Amino acid sequence: MTAMTGWWTRRSAAEKVELYTRWTFHLMAPVELVTLGGLPLSSGGRSSGIGTGLTIGLLLWVLAHSALCWTVSSRALGHTTGRRARPARLAVVLAAATVLGDLVVAGLWAGGALTDDSVVASLLVVTSVFTAGTLVLCLDRVRHMAYAVAGTALAAALPVAVFGHGVPESLITLAAVLLGGGAYAAACGFSSWLLGVVQELERSRDLKARLAVAEERLRFGRDLHDVMGRNLSVIALKSELAVQLARRGRAESVDQMVEVQRIAQESQREVREVVRGYREADLRIELEGARGVLDAAGIGCAVDAPALDLPAGVQSVLGWVVRETTTNVLRHGDARHCAITLRAGAGEAVLTVENDGAAVPDGAAAPGRTGSGLAGLRERLGAVDGTLEAGPAEPQSFRVIARVPLPASRKNARPTPQKKETVA
Repeated sequence: MTAMTGWWTRRSAAEKVELYTRWTFHLMAPVELVTLGGLPLSSGGRSSGIGTGLTIGLLLWVLAHSALCWTVSSRALGHTTGRRARPARLAVVLAAATVLGDLVVAGLWAGGALTDDSVVASLLVVTSVFTAGTLVLCLDRVRHMAYAVAGTALAAALPVAVFGHGVPESLITLAAVLLGGGAYAAACGFSSWLLGVVQELERSRDLKARLAVAEERLRFGRDLHDVMGRNLSVIALKSELAVQLARRGRAESVDQMVEVQRIAQESQREVREVVRGYREADLRIELEGARGVLDAAGIGCAVDAPALDLPAGVQSVLGWVVRETTTNVLRHGDARHCAITLRAGAGEAVLTVENDGAAVPDGAAAPGRTGSGLAGLRERLGAVDGTLEAGPAEPQSFRVIARVPLPASRKNARPTPQKKETVA
């Protein structure tokens, strides 16, 4: 079953919306063919005045029009998603072809080559309706969309009046195209707008992740500047003083250089502390960050993690597990809910992260098939004799379980009196 549905479940929410929208409009071409394809044949069967050549010509016109609408709509959706330029030339070709087709059909009707009024009305109205909806996909402003529908309706109604079929017939054609084309155009415009909004939300989420990385880099840079800037300034001043004292033969120059050495060693220690603080993750901060990030992404996050007296090394590695799994929930699958649970007992601390909407290919949990992020977590857990289990928990769910043994002195540690954090 996973192999059959993986082409859908492995897609993100934005990709699912795009796929659904594309195939909806791709199916409009067969709908037009089915609707109009048999009309010339039925007309030829009832009217001896229509020849075989005209029947073939009308069939080819319907086929060409549906293919042109299919091409323009596909290119227009590519423009909506930002992958293609706006198909302005193709849209002009479609509009011109529809106008020319309306003139030819109305002329054949006036000349007596087409005598079935229902066939003529269907050819004029249906092709104009599909043209109006397709043109709307190429436009951004509602006002321009309304102009496209009105222009298509006039292009269908004017030939009827010009070729002398009467004002009532032309008004009926105008009203039919306005109603049908307006409804279809509204559906097309809304679908295009919705696809654009979903794509923009997807880009915003990616941008948010990149900004978080950039912000962390800036924080790290500021910390290094605060540590090194001050100490390097003191080292430069004391070195200059030592040089001046040495030139004068003063013994105090040695004391100044000893002080420079001490400050340099202190700087090394502070830099190591900054880097170590950058590399280590605080479990409580990571839990709060995971909850905030997932909530902001529209994913309900339930955190059940009482405050435990865990060693610093254990908290750091579990914090990394929370950070990496949160990133995976955001980047992969289509999660709606995520649950994070922390427990300590039987000589070990256990952190469980489970989310729904997982897009896990077949065999993803097998050894050697996991991503580099989980491999990095296994390395970090291995440094503290911990283990990591990751894989599907049930259909469309994914679970990560990190186990870290506690030191003997911590085995009987009890949670400090504090209420659980639960966020739905």
